[in-house]
Amino acid sequence: ANAWEQRKFDEVFDCTIPSNTLSRAELNYESGSVRNIHYGDILIKYGSVVDVKNDEIPFATGKSSEDFKSALLQDGDIIIADTAEDETTGKACEIGNSQGLDVVSGLHTMVCRPRNKMALGYLGYYLNSDAYHHQLLPLMQGIKVLSLSRTNVQKTMVCYPQSKAEQQLIADCFRNLDHLITLHQRKLDMLKKLKSACLSEMFI
Repeated sequence: ANAWEQRKFDEVFDCTIPSNTLSRAELNYESGSVRNIHYGDILIKYGSVVDVKNDEIPFATGKSSEDFKSALLQDGDIIIADTAEDETTGKACEIGNSQGLDVVSGLHTMVCRPRNKMALGYLGYYLNSDAYHHQLLPLMQGIKVLSLSRTNVQKTMVCYPQSKAEQQLIADCFRNLDHLITLHQRKLDMLKKLKSACLSEMFI
């Protein structure tokens, strides 16, 4: 078996890429040139990896890439939602398949760029695992809303296989599981619709 590394968060990630403070009201789904990842969507809508080309990501209204010079994201970047009403605080997503599209990270998020490229998906899945997330629980601050400071997140430890091929196998395994879950969810939804249609027909 190949060796695994365990390193401090700030040795693995550069956390100096800025996020913006655009609120939901400053975003739209119709048109724009820069997509903006909102922390609420990280918490509820997106999986461990965001497919920029195909997932629904709102646009920053009236903004162009010029407005976000040093803040444009690239594949492999991690975005952490640093605020939530519960312990989902710290949920992460990894940017993938951006294909030259401009993406930035919004309000209540922390951008973390791996200092060394890893297999796409590995960090997205790892940072959402209990093994990693448990490190964040004692660091969350607040009563009604829980938040994480950059300083605290940087104290956590990150584990990864040295071999990129092994990182890829792990990421692929979880990606396939996600795919299966989605397929079954669709089947389940169809069965529920079928059942309710039968019920309404049956007892007229």
